[in-house]
Amino acid sequence: MVAATSPAPRFRFFFSKSEAVLIVITMIWGATFLTVQNALAVSGPLFFVGLRFGTAALLMGLFAAPVLRGLTWHEARAGILIGICIFLGYTLQTYGLQTIPSSKSAFITALYVPIVPLLQWFVLRRPPGLMSWLGIALAFGGLVLLAGPEGTSIGLGIGEVLTLISAIAIAAEIILIGGYAGRVDVRRVTVVQLATASLLAFGGMAPIGEPVPAMSSLLVASAVGLGIASAGIQLAMNWAQKTVSPTRATVIYAGEPVWAGIVGRLAGERLPAAALIGAALIVAGVIVSELKPPRWARERRSAEA
Repeated sequence: MVAATSPAPRFRFFFSKSEAVLIVITMIWGATFLTVQNALAVSGPLFFVGLRFGTAALLMGLFAAPVLRGLTWHEARAGILIGICIFLGYTLQTYGLQTIPSSKSAFITALYVPIVPLLQWFVLRRPPGLMSWLGIALAFGGLVLLAGPEGTSIGLGIGEVLTLISAIAIAAEIILIGGYAGRVDVRRVTVVQLATASLLAFGGMAPIGEPVPAMSSLLVASAVGLGIASAGIQLAMNWAQKTVSPTRATVIYAGEPVWAGIVGRLAGERLPAAALIGAALIVAGVIVSELKPPRWARERRSAEA
């Protein structure tokens, strides 16, 4: 981790308790991709997303019950907007998992990190900095290699396209959370956003024509398990990131697709060599986009100003 002003070492090779929690969260995240893919054998995407986030909303509602009565319209609006992004992000990602390996899905989803500064540029008129542009370039090059047929040429199929759009929705979710942070009660907003995502998923089943699947132990265990994990992860992140810097946290989160790749490989998935290089470039782009530029570059820009 780059030191801001002190002469301390540039990188730390130990983890605090909060960072250890984030590492465990990242490992759980990585495993969820294969879990969702397996569950899609017995459920449609919308029903699964609705059940997953409905469970998470119920658990968070029980946890936040003492403060829910104070919900304001501002918090409700924040939760609804964030919930729409969650619905789009996870639903499109789930549809994508029907046609691409879970490990590939995880790496494409990780593109939300370098996409965030691009959205801020288009929406908030905040142009990306030097490291953001470098991260975007690395991530795009990685996407080209990862998405090509057999990892050898450019070729975005429907699964890759849907997953890429889901990464944009997740990036929008991050921007909205950052915009409302500090002005809302996190517990109340979390309940609203999870409930919104669940209701939109269930509500979309009839227009699309997705049937209610037969209940099975795989479906219930997967959806309820991921719902519990989603609620627990949200609480753990809120606690851990009180003491972990955003840059340090992002470096840890960059391991999510790596864990997904490990889980996928253990399950028999095999990405071609060029695709593995692309995956590595995406992880590098995620990390680089959150780093500060070298001191000489900052000093040069200050001198030119």
